Amino acid sequence: MRTTARAPHTPRTRRTRRLALALVAAAALPLSLTACSDGGDDKSKDQDSGADSSASAEEKPGPSDEQPSSADNAMAKPFGMACSTVPKEGSGSFDGMAKDPVATAASNNPALSTLVAAVKKAGLVDTLNSAENITVFAPTNEAFDKIPKADLEKVMNDKAMLTKVLTYHVVGQPLSPEKLANGSYPTLEKSKLTTAGSGASFKVNDSAQVVCGDVKTSNATVHIIDSVLMPPM
Repeated sequence: MRTTARAPHTPRTRRTRRLALALVAAAALPLSLTACSDGGDDKSKDQDSGADSSASAEEKPGPSDEQPSSADNAMAKPFGMACSTVPKEGSGSFDGMAKDPVATAASNNPALSTLVAAVKKAGLVDTLNSAENITVFAPTNEAFDKIPKADLEKVMNDKAMLTKVLTYHVVGQPLSPEKLANGSYPTLEKSKLTTAGSGASFKVNDSAQVVCGDVKTSNATVHIIDSVLMPPM
């Protein structure tokens, strides 16, 4: 039997084999890194998707977030003991007044007939009806009755004085019940009036009681009061 002699492993042969193994390993390395990278990206995408879902769930408002509180509902309605005298239906009702500008709306309320007559005599109907986002403190007929007849007639027959008195009842911004709690506001007459109170009890200039507040018209908030306000003279 013949035996085949193996070639001796020379240093050059060993270097050649090592170089071949290194090239094979180098070729396999990018494939391994790509596989790891793809797996990591998928995992990262899964985590990002989960995070987005959690964020979406946290941001989505629940039923309680969308519903106004009972306190907000209560404050959105007119308040005060005299509100019960306002007509339930028709143009003089709360719903009817909300459709008209303030001077027109007041003319449909029988309890404000003296005020409406004074506004017409002073030539302020168009001024009040064309204003926007104002507040009117509206004295009732009984409020005018508190003024001695001679004094009332004197004011009613003096247009400049009547205009001064009436414009003192107008503030150039909406005054919600919250703003009546403790306020000082410039009027259309230029002098300031003050408000104070809480809940459903408020006074103007510490003298006139709000008897039906937060009545809405198309351009104004009306607070009906039981006394006529007198500007500083």
